[in-house]
Amino acid sequence: MLQCIAVTQVPYAEALLALATMEGGPEHPPDIVEPEDYVLCELGDHDESAEHAAHLWTADAPDDRDLWFLWSGTGAHRVHRLDVLRLCPAVLRELATRTVTTCAYFDHHPGPHSFSVTDPLGDLIAEHVHSEVRRLVSEDDAPGVPGAADVSDVPDVPDTDAP
Repeated sequence: MLQCIAVTQVPYAEALLALATMEGGPEHPPDIVEPEDYVLCELGDHDESAEHAAHLWTADAPDDRDLWFLWSGTGAHRVHRLDVLRLCPAVLRELATRTVTTCAYFDHHPGPHSFSVTDPLGDLIAEHVHSEVRRLVSEDDAPGVPGAADVSDVPDVPDTDAP
């Protein structure tokens, strides 16, 4: 299933207060959210009867609760809330590869679990980043690459910080 594409602005003052007062919250909430931050709904595509949801903070607490921003409607009709919610207990076990993938959403979320939701734009961006990294690494490994420094031509410079 494709990811929902709803986007909305985070209410800055409310998010700061929620981050500052939650158990296991960040030491410095302004580092986490900025005044003009927007969030994308992370859930699978859904109808208007379900709230949109975006993860804001993973709590450093033993009870597996995270801060989520939930909203419905748009513009002047948008209704929102910030809530600390338990994590979804669902896991996907792939016996052939012996991998276990946990659901990244909150407990009792609407729609499919996170491991069944795809984000085509995110996948395209990730593939572009990976291909650029592969290209840069292969250029660094290639001998005689223009612009690459030849270490044999670099003179020895004494260490001035040595005692």
